[in-house]
Amino acid sequence: MTSGAYLDAASSEPLHPAAREALLAALDQGYADPRRLHRAGRSARLLLDNARAVVAEALDVRPDEVSFTASGTAAVHLGLLGLHRGAREGRIAHTAVEHSAVLHAAQWAGGAAELPVDRFGRVEVAPPPRGTSVLAVQAANHEVGTLQPVAELAAVADGVPLFTDACASAGRLPLPDGWSAAAASAHKWGGPAGVGVLLVRKGARWRHPFPVDERIDERAPGFENVPAALAAAAALQAVVADRDEVDARQRRLIERVRRAVALIPDVDVVGDPVDRLPHLVTFSCLYLDGESLVTELDRLGFGVASGSACTASTLTPSHVLAAMGALTHGNVRLSLTRDTSEADVDGFLAVLPALVERLRAEVAHR
Repeated sequence: MTSGAYLDAASSEPLHPAAREALLAALDQGYADPRRLHRAGRSARLLLDNARAVVAEALDVRPDEVSFTASGTAAVHLGLLGLHRGAREGRIAHTAVEHSAVLHAAQWAGGAAELPVDRFGRVEVAPPPRGTSVLAVQAANHEVGTLQPVAELAAVADGVPLFTDACASAGRLPLPDGWSAAAASAHKWGGPAGVGVLLVRKGARWRHPFPVDERIDERAPGFENVPAALAAAAALQAVVADRDEVDARQRRLIERVRRAVALIPDVDVVGDPVDRLPHLVTFSCLYLDGESLVTELDRLGFGVASGSACTASTLTPSHVLAAMGALTHGNVRLSLTRDTSEADVDGFLAVLPALVERLRAEVAHR
């Protein structure tokens, strides 16, 4: 874009300079099969083990609890369904605002119990329903930013294992306590796309839910992308090192956006105002649809998402917003990158009120 700013980090954060440097350096050393005993294989294995150790340290887990997958979605499916299979009986329970990857996995497994949420998108702290095999509770919501009480739910889970989708929060916030398996996605923190992270606690009742190949020592089958895994680890390490500073700056900027958009007539800011992701805000504009807002903002140079929304692939409203009782159309999700400046936010806030007024006038005259 020639002007404005990219404000859709919740979909994908731009590649971190540390990731780019690590990726380029590893391309000449990480091409071989890390399970082979020759020199090139040992070199690749060293890089893969180093990536695993860096990720483990950044996320405060053990290295043997970390596996690299082909995507965050793959990590979600492996983590959730592996716990479900390990439980041997019962059905999955999940909050009504989980990512579609969780919903689809639960449906594939034979259906699930859905737990309602309040107007902020937060589930009640209560024991899981009787007969639950695994409880799926995200660390933070990907559309509205609300944090979930994962540790509190684990404390009352009566031995039911928790699966936590941490794709929206990993790197930006510490992982919550209490989970048995968790998933993360590298491109959400500035690593390369195509790298997911599966975390399985030592001692968790996890069994592989899918067919495996001869690489039976790994939870994630297939040939790892060693250079990309190392780049993902480098980006995560850099993001965690700068987390406090970036968190404080992003919270200030998002609070400015929340206050400013709340002054526009018939606009509601959704999600928890305090207990939330630092970089994300979603608001709903009455009498408009999210697609027109996103399209016009893009024309003005601002790349945002519709947290609502009828998507081009499904043409169905957001299940997250519907579960919260929020307006499911006319939504905009704005999420800051690590480099988003005050000038970027000022520019967005300068064009938004007039744009909303103009689009509403056009709708009124149809």
